[in-house]
Amino acid sequence: MIYFIGAGPGAKDLITVRGAQVLGTVDCIIYAGSLVNAELLEYAKASCEIYDSASMTLEEVVEAMCKTEALGLDTARLHTGDPSLYGAIQEQIDILREKGIAFQIIPGVSAFSAAAAALEAEYTLPGISQSLILTRTAGRTPVPEKEGISAFASHQTSMALFLSAGMLDKLSEELLEGGYPPETPAAIVYKASWPDEKAVRTTLAGLAAEGRANNIGSTAMVLVGAFLDSDYQRSKLYDPSFSHGFRQGTGQAADAQGTGQAADAQGTGQAADAQGDVASSAT
Repeated sequence: MIYFIGAGPGAKDLITVRGAQVLGTVDCIIYAGSLVNAELLEYAKASCEIYDSASMTLEEVVEAMCKTEALGLDTARLHTGDPSLYGAIQEQIDILREKGIAFQIIPGVSAFSAAAAALEAEYTLPGISQSLILTRTAGRTPVPEKEGISAFASHQTSMALFLSAGMLDKLSEELLEGGYPPETPAAIVYKASWPDEKAVRTTLAGLAAEGRANNIGSTAMVLVGAFLDSDYQRSKLYDPSFSHGFRQGTGQAADAQGTGQAADAQGTGQAADAQGDVASSAT
């Protein structure tokens, strides 16, 4: 069995419980040494064979997997963050399917979540943004033409950018071209959740300069949007005036404490679908 495991954003204890348990049982670990915290290898058993994939090709990675599989043993392919985001797992999965080798994917905590935690921020603030764009700046690996930064910027919603810290001048230019005002709040979070984490708040106009001033050119998330510094509306789910399947509203809207805005009492006296409310509170 091959296990694709999300290593999390960096901190050893931010891998999932399932991921850590599997790391402790497999006979081979192939990890991205240039990105994954080596402390995670402490979960491995003493007899585990370990490969650093930083210098390996796809063919060499698959060869190591097949070697272990032929012995009836298990392999963990340890990817940074969550494997589904820029993890290059599909090409590995397709080969394993062709060879009839079983695999399983164990999700992980992504760097965009750790970056928001470092900034004590919420991407989806009522009245500000209810959408989050996860993307990257085109570099040596291109992006589809319809997914250009300027096209996404036209929405002016919350944005978290991977693999873009080394191209901040280009990124800033494209964000401005797409419609974000120069004063739009922005931030760079270097190595979110690692011991040497650094979070820098700025504006879109000052983004590239702050990156240079703090010597940040890689291993960082770039966050852009009004969610970083704006008044917002209080959530309806916990507003005393809002009724839903688990609580009857009082019919009187509460003041949005800390935002200076009164919460919208729309929906008072009407039972909302409980499942939908619970789902929205979990996002």
